[in-house]
Parts: sequence; structure tokens; C-alpha cells
Amino acid sequence: MESLDDFDIQILKQLEKDGRMAYSAIAAELGVSNTMIHQRISRLTEQGILTGIKPVLDEKKLGYDWAAFTGLILEKDHDSNRIIEELKKIPEVTECYYITGTYTLYLKIIAKDHTHMRQVLYEKIDNIAGIAKTDSIMELGCAFKRNIIL
Repeated sequence: MESLDDFDIQILKQLEKDGRMAYSAIAAELGVSNTMIHQRISRLTEQGILTGIKPVLDEKKLGYDWAAFTGLILEKDHDSNRIIEELKKIPEVTECYYITGTYTLYLKIIAKDHTHMRQVLYEKIDNIAGIAKTDSIMELGCAFKRNIIL
């Protein structure tokens, strides 16, 4: 994989500010051709550095006022791939990480209210075969969320 140069970093910074920014606007900002921007973005995508441009949704404005970080203890860690596939079917599970320590997997769950959160935890997650225990911490608000700063 080729390393990033200054133009690549500047392009990524522009896209971080506004993922809908036109290539021509990025080119004008950086003083290069539209073709160069198009080629660089294509290369960054092919290399897997830029994995897509998608909207960032404000979950609270969509009515999801509750969030939790939940650690999962599995009966058998080798079941993690099957369990992850089941978790992907639950729309309220928005993130899932492999971690070290007490838990095998760590989730972010969003819900509309405490009743909805209880339903997600007790009726959906707890019913997945192979999950021995869940341990949740309620989120009280996000101080900030960002990509890595280049």
C-alpha cells in the first residue's frame, strides 16, 4: 500500500468537513485539477482508506433518546462469529467490537426509551444462544465523536 501524501491528507480533511463536497470544489480549494481529485479519491477507495461517504444521523433527533454500551460474556468465545451475525439482525445494535478483558464483545445499543432498551436487551440480545451474560452502562450523552485527525 502506498503511503498518504499531503494531497491525500488534504482531500480527506475536506471530505471530513463535508462528505458531499463536489470534486470540483475540493480541486479549487487545493489548487489542482478535478481529474487529480477524482483519481486520488478512487485510489483511496481502492486501498480501503476511504470506505464510503455516508450521512451521520443524529439519533436523538430521530427519537432514540437512550443509548447503552454493553459487554457480552459468551459461553464459548469460538461462537463469536455466529453471535455477531445474530447481532447484525438487531437494528438497535449500531456498533460491535472485539475487546480484551472480561468481555468478548462490546456493543453500542440505541433505543427510544427505557422500555425499548429493556426489550432490546431482554427479548433480543438475551435470546441469542451462546450469550452467557450482558453488562450495560447507560450513555448520558456524547461529548464528541470523530474520525482520526490527520
